[in-house]
Amino acid sequence: MSDPADLSEKSAKSSLRRELLDARRKLTAEARGNAAAALARHALELPELTTARTVAAYVSVGREPDTHALIDALRTRGVRVLLPVLLADNDLDWAEYRGVDRLAPAGRGLLEPDGPRLGPGAVLGADAVLLPGLAVDERGLRLGRGGGSYDRVLARLEAGSARPALVVLLYANEVVARVPEEPHDHPVHAVVTPQGVRRFTT
Repeated sequence: MSDPADLSEKSAKSSLRRELLDARRKLTAEARGNAAAALARHALELPELTTARTVAAYVSVGREPDTHALIDALRTRGVRVLLPVLLADNDLDWAEYRGVDRLAPAGRGLLEPDGPRLGPGAVLGADAVLLPGLAVDERGLRLGRGGGSYDRVLARLEAGSARPALVVLLYANEVVARVPEEPHDHPVHAVVTPQGVRRFTT
């Protein structure tokens, strides 16, 4: 039997997701463009990224904070950028980013690298992992979209005793007082928004 508290947290997460996605839908193209430039600037100044040799990132889609400029800048710096490849069971494989012209359309509107698959365990070699999300709270707990893909990534990192910097990329209004918490949730180390960086003690 399900724990009523767990069901309540799941319901609260669904409600918050709807609210945040609605706010994203209202953003203008100009606002998204300005946010993308500022987000990339702040992220590229993070010590965790300036010293990283390998960064696991992602290609933003839809109204997500835009990551295209960021991943291009990291690659230009000589950083090895790994991008996710969604598997049928919602787990993530990884492949190296070799430029925007080497991204191929995939399911769910995603863009994925067209190069060799490196296996789900490739993320264990990352110095930093950039995470998508919808919100993060004052404790560093991240609210994702609910598919569970990055929960698996975070669990894999923990099981493999890997300790990369965990950084979530959001809009400023998505840093909230509290997100509903479930037992599998992992805190992140920092959030980058167009307004700057906030760090958490994890």
